[in-house]
Amino acid sequence: MTASRMPAHRLPGTLTVVPVTGVGEVVPGDDLASVLLDALAGAEVAVEPGDCLVVSSKVVSKALGLTWTGSREDAVAAGTVRVVAERAGEGHVTRVVEAVAGPVMAAAGVDASNTGPTDALLVLPDDPDAEAARLRGAVLDRLGLEASAPLAVVLSDTAGRPWRAGLADLALGSAGLRVLDDLRGAHDHDGRLLAVTVRAVADEVAAAADLVKGKADGIPAALVRGLDAGWFADEAPGARSLVRTGPGDWFALGDVEAVRAALGVEPGSAASTEVGVVPARPEEDLGPRVGRVVALALHDVPEGSADVGVDEASGRAEVTLAASDDYELGRLVTRCEVAAHSERLRARVTARGVRSVTVALSRG
Repeated sequence: MTASRMPAHRLPGTLTVVPVTGVGEVVPGDDLASVLLDALAGAEVAVEPGDCLVVSSKVVSKALGLTWTGSREDAVAAGTVRVVAERAGEGHVTRVVEAVAGPVMAAAGVDASNTGPTDALLVLPDDPDAEAARLRGAVLDRLGLEASAPLAVVLSDTAGRPWRAGLADLALGSAGLRVLDDLRGAHDHDGRLLAVTVRAVADEVAAAADLVKGKADGIPAALVRGLDAGWFADEAPGARSLVRTGPGDWFALGDVEAVRAALGVEPGSAASTEVGVVPARPEEDLGPRVGRVVALALHDVPEGSADVGVDEASGRAEVTLAASDDYELGRLVTRCEVAAHSERLRARVTARGVRSVTVALSRG
């Protein structure tokens, strides 16, 4: 699309999203601002005040030379603040983590796709907002605009969302754009007071841009035109301010991990590996699930023991728990009942002995 073909008179609220084509392979040391602006100029698209340039974080990592030649597991660990959830796959464990870069995402954003002529892994910049600000500054310099000009840069990456299937692009870094549009205190079209509505503008812009770019198409950036003029601000907080932390984070741990952590086994820990990581596939046999329940129950009861019998055909298991005294036995039984919940199993006490209790486990 050339500049002359862009709508001269857009309806209010109309956006234009233009893919940045012809970029080619970005390599360490590239002047990314020049690469992107030259590609746009080649398509006869001029960047103007009021535009937002959305750039895949991958090409930023490439330009910065942020590669990792060691194992993927070590790369993920290096980019992790804390583990939120983990699931075992065929020969590997996938972890959803709070990344050093800011967001909660799978594998700390470590990427092995579209890495160019190298087998190295790409990792995210530690401070994506700072990289967005540097890129914005370089674009402004190239265009001869002041720092206060209404022009924004968003670094995008792909992540999943709680309660929603599939992936969407979000803002990993941002500069020059108000990442949140706080509508609380305003009124809707019918005059009703808005009490909780805060729009994640930067994420919406990143998702819109991804509709014309993406991994499969080799298009690393897009130009978004037509954003509300009030959303631009030179000193606006970056995308890290979008990340929920502390009491406001209702998804601080996965549901399985929250149960296991309550029993003293934190996700990503050596204890979690020892107990066994829950697999991603739901069709697992009963035996391994019961084994993890027992290991989790015994984790903090060193004098306890368990005798396990599993009948795969009936989908039922019996676990006879024993301990050194009544108190420890009571703890062990309670831990077994709680641990069963982490494996979607029902637990029911079926027999009591002098120093033992039998618990039946079945699929829920």
